[in-house]
Amino acid sequence: MSMLSEIREFLGCATPDAWVEAALRDQAVMLIDHKNNEFKAASTALALIAKYSAHEELVNFMSRLAREELRHHEQVLAILKKRGIGLRPISAGRYASGLRAVVRNHEPQKLVDTLIVGAFIECRSCERFAALVDHLDADLAKFYGSLLKSEARHFQGYLSLARRYGDDADIERRVAEIREVEAGLILAPDSEFRFHSGVPEQQAA
Repeated sequence: MSMLSEIREFLGCATPDAWVEAALRDQAVMLIDHKNNEFKAASTALALIAKYSAHEELVNFMSRLAREELRHHEQVLAILKKRGIGLRPISAGRYASGLRAVVRNHEPQKLVDTLIVGAFIECRSCERFAALVDHLDADLAKFYGSLLKSEARHFQGYLSLARRYGDDADIERRVAEIREVEAGLILAPDSEFRFHSGVPEQQAA
């Protein structure tokens, strides 16, 4: 199975064309939110290291991931500067908080759910890069194409850790449940365009 086939099979739906169209219309917001997401991904990895410091495999993976995500953050910053797009605050979308809302509160299930949510976020990012790459200018297409393998690797790493620390039957059930929630967030109307937002409200009406 190819990398993209594995990504698409894991997700519960494809990115709607209306989202791709919105991204192409508002590339400044897309890039600023992308930058923010790379920073949040690094911050999440560091927070997991702090919270689960006795989990050696997790610590090693998250340390590498944090460095890589910060490098991506710096690369997007450089793209913004080159394109004359100034930094400005933008609100976070509902996507990550919607996924975190289904994380169970007790351990070790909380860790397992957190890792599964991380896998879905990385998986969706990879799928969206792939959805965009054929529609972008050459420089941005090359950059987003270069991110496909790293995001797929992060997805696989998160899922592997969930299996390391959880029960197979429970993980299979939780992946199916979280897949449904994730697809709902992607397909539902969304009032704000963000990198992980749903269908733009005007197109969904």
